[in-house]
Amino acid sequence: MYKFIVVISLLTCLFTTFVPGVTCDGSVADKDTALYFDSLRNEDVTNTTTALPTTNVTVISTVQPSPTPNTTDNHYAVGFIAAGVAVVFFGSNFVPVKKFETGDGMFFQWILVSGIWIVGLIVNMIRHVPTFHPLAMLGGFLWATGNVTVVPIIKTIGLGLGMCIWGSLNLLMGWASGRFGWFGLKPEKPYNEVLNYVGVGLAVFSVLIYLMVQSDVSQQSTTKDKSDQDEDIQPILSTEHVQVLDEAHLPSPSDEENSDASWVDKFSPAKRRIIGCGLAVIAGCLYGLNFAPCIWIQDNVDGASTNGLDYVFAHFCGIYATGTLYFTIYCILMKNKPKIFPKLILPALVSGVMWAIAQSAWFIANFTLQESVSFPIITTGPAIIASIWGVVVFKEIKGKRNILILMLAFIITIAGAVLSGLSKIENL
Repeated sequence: MYKFIVVISLLTCLFTTFVPGVTCDGSVADKDTALYFDSLRNEDVTNTTTALPTTNVTVISTVQPSPTPNTTDNHYAVGFIAAGVAVVFFGSNFVPVKKFETGDGMFFQWILVSGIWIVGLIVNMIRHVPTFHPLAMLGGFLWATGNVTVVPIIKTIGLGLGMCIWGSLNLLMGWASGRFGWFGLKPEKPYNEVLNYVGVGLAVFSVLIYLMVQSDVSQQSTTKDKSDQDEDIQPILSTEHVQVLDEAHLPSPSDEENSDASWVDKFSPAKRRIIGCGLAVIAGCLYGLNFAPCIWIQDNVDGASTNGLDYVFAHFCGIYATGTLYFTIYCILMKNKPKIFPKLILPALVSGVMWAIAQSAWFIANFTLQESVSFPIITTGPAIIASIWGVVVFKEIKGKRNILILMLAFIITIAGAVLSGLSKIENL
């Protein structure tokens, strides 16, 4: 399983850096791509003849003609392929850590962000070290801050409600900030606004449908032999790029060192629900805005690259720096006795690499399709992949009722993604 995942990750990493229109030719590629997008907004540019008034010499100035419709279609195809890659890897990136203890999640998230940073460094070298914009690190800070709230959210309001809240807000914040131009971004108006609105509505509705699916994960984790508790399964499912930990795993009282007790356990059920819902709202907003700083740079900084991959390294540096800061604070609060799981290191690194590939592909999708189209697809699509893992491989979702609900959710998710994609097509 690990070898298969690593090979697929490496092949996809090559795709995210060598796809047409997102090449590694440095500044020249950026100029060509910028010319391409400018030509989509202007009238066709043809070869022109300019006569100099002072001489009889005629100078021919050749300007690259605007792309043909086939070129436009191919460029959009790259965006949709990138969105597909992001969906598959976001829905699968926690599979490598499925069978390993994650504890309170802090050690896991630090190894995860380390793997993310490694991929960012590779992308940066392939892109010939483009200009580093410190502001792009803010997006990484937003994502990493939202990520550390996941464990308390699951412990207070559970996986289903937490995922519903943060998933919906992630989708809406990312879509609205790009569509309406919040925070200084340029508004991204799709060709067909009705299809775009309907697609977003279906995407949000699909999140509610997934909430109705019941999983048998808790039962599986409690029926394991005691001899296997050191490598107990810590169920992880995700519709987005965040770790999702099973709150049902209860360590034995004698295993105090590996206890996953949390600071939220001391609150009453009512207060825990308020805290959990509040954190889920915050996490969803932070996830939805993590691309905003990079897009703001593209829209407002003169000479800034229009290629989203040129901001990946700075974005991932922000993730790693923030994750390291939170882990350091955690170590201080734990009096230098953090809960460490050595067997988790390699799987967590692989998980981080897969997440980083998915995020890089998302940058490409934003670059070619715009946020108003990419967000409805990429924020809901991973639920299909994660559910397939749960049904086919891990046998967590069983029963005719659950399967029927899941199929309905799949249909609604796919319909929303298709409508969002069609809203990008002109004269439809």
